[in-house]
Amino acid sequence: MRALTLGAIGVVYGDIGTSVLYAVKEVFGSGHVPFTTDNVMGVLSIIFWTLTVIISLKYVTLVLRADNNGEGGLVAMLALASQSVRHKPRLRRVLLYVGIFGTCLFYGDGVITPAISVLSAVEGLEVVSPNFKKAVIPLTLLILFGLFAVQKRGTADIGKFFGPITLVWFACIAVLGVSHIFHNPEILWALSPHYALVFMWAEPLVTFIILGAVVLCVTGGEALYADMGHFGKKPIRLAWFLIVMPCLTLNYFGQGALLLSQPEAVTNPFFMMAPNWALLPLVGLATLATVIASQALITGAFSVTKQVIQLGYLPRFQVLHTSVRETGQIYMPFVNWGLFVLIVLAVMLFKSSSNLAAAYGIAVTLDMLITTVLTFFVSRYVWRYPLALCLAITSVFFVVDLAFFSSNMLKLIDGGWFPLLIAAGVFTLMLTWKDGRRLMNQKLATDAIDLTSFLEAVFVSPPTRVAGTAVFLTAAPGTVPNAMLHNLKHNKVLHEVNLFVTVVNHEVPWIGMDRRLNIEALGRDCWQVVVNYGFKNDPDLPRALQLMKGRGFELNPMSTSYFLSRDTIAPKLGGGMAHWREKLFAQMHLNASGAASFLKLPSNSVVELGSKIEI
Repeated sequence: MRALTLGAIGVVYGDIGTSVLYAVKEVFGSGHVPFTTDNVMGVLSIIFWTLTVIISLKYVTLVLRADNNGEGGLVAMLALASQSVRHKPRLRRVLLYVGIFGTCLFYGDGVITPAISVLSAVEGLEVVSPNFKKAVIPLTLLILFGLFAVQKRGTADIGKFFGPITLVWFACIAVLGVSHIFHNPEILWALSPHYALVFMWAEPLVTFIILGAVVLCVTGGEALYADMGHFGKKPIRLAWFLIVMPCLTLNYFGQGALLLSQPEAVTNPFFMMAPNWALLPLVGLATLATVIASQALITGAFSVTKQVIQLGYLPRFQVLHTSVRETGQIYMPFVNWGLFVLIVLAVMLFKSSSNLAAAYGIAVTLDMLITTVLTFFVSRYVWRYPLALCLAITSVFFVVDLAFFSSNMLKLIDGGWFPLLIAAGVFTLMLTWKDGRRLMNQKLATDAIDLTSFLEAVFVSPPTRVAGTAVFLTAAPGTVPNAMLHNLKHNKVLHEVNLFVTVVNHEVPWIGMDRRLNIEALGRDCWQVVVNYGFKNDPDLPRALQLMKGRGFELNPMSTSYFLSRDTIAPKLGGGMAHWREKLFAQMHLNASGAASFLKLPSNSVVELGSKIEI
């Protein structure tokens, strides 16, 4: 439990732990809040109760209960919610679209978060000396490049240091906070919600405006839920209540105490809390902390992308495993360098953490809103709570999330469009791929030949049968694979044993080995096999087919050939999608990673036969 709790501190809370670098600075630096004792107390109280309501109550207490076979995250919740309303197809379709768009927002957040975190840490050099200002952006880009360049080596070796380093970070920010609270202990009265309520009542418009900056204190809240499968609920809850929440509170209140005595510290209150001798070491530690926070998000991007691929919303990308022991430790080159290019673009476009703060918030608050909506359906249809209780549970969080989202919409022109544009682009790609696959499968189904009838016709006058086993991959069970038709046409032979294999991905995280295969004997050493995977399972077709041992057939890897159909998409006018979407789908299909590598087929045993499909 101690090891898991320490790991949760490093991986789960790295992002929210570095929000102290910029949250208070952006609230008071906006110029909307005059420096009075009551205003500082009111804002600190709002920050504390935002952490309490959104993180402590919503995510740690409620959302963590919504586990999908032990897994968390928006994809897992989406699968849980959509399955719970499968008897309501229209509602299920709407939930799928909403949930998938929420997943797309993760990529927008994933671009802004590393950029603003690392940039805000390196900006601490400006506090050391204004002469360092010109070096901030080049050094930020260099650190980010180094971070993305080492991803292919995996996190197994460096991951064990995340927890201790982040724990040191939390200890340091707590000590910094306590040192200033000691000089202005009256700041602790802001723990009372009274100060937040008085401020909101006196300044409703200002409160609404600054919520767009206050939300920065809950960056990384979604990580609590997303990483539940890695650490479990209890370690995540223990880490929050025992370490993270107290340390964050002490630091935020320490910054408030500093501003009470030195209003000019608003330019960078976090770093100005430190004595001069500690500034450079603090900048170094802050940079390490932000790199760790970014690492967790990059790893999350790999994991989410793999899950979305297996749900059928993205084409296959190259997946490299970086650990022989942990199947979850993967590296996806396309996702890695795609994120890096967009992050560089964000840094060069916005140039400072304050400007990036204007771009940050819309994506994360909309994600929070979507999580609340999906939580309602889970509590109503999965937990089967009474409707009144479900509304009572989620309506409060919905109103809070809506307030934060509405406030952040004020940032739309100033930079909020950037993560939304990324999310919209990814959403377009996902829907185009999903719709394109549906049209392609419809075309294949229209032209499909019934497998049983075809085999009966073939064995009336059977072709020459050659030694070995042929594995034919087919999109739908019970249909003749195109690869088999081409093999018979050109090679005029049939293997001694033939397996017709369909890989089916389900909307559940895990499917165990006991439910991996559905096998049907077709006679004459022919078998129909359905291989089942959850969206968190790691596809390995040869390993799965070994489970046929003792069930009427045993696969010999040395004499097995895998026949795949490599389809070429030909868009045509008047099809099922807009012509530009059909062209986009054709390009995505062309560039998709081959099924052979995705399913871990031995390269020297794969035969690909081409075919053309018009949609």
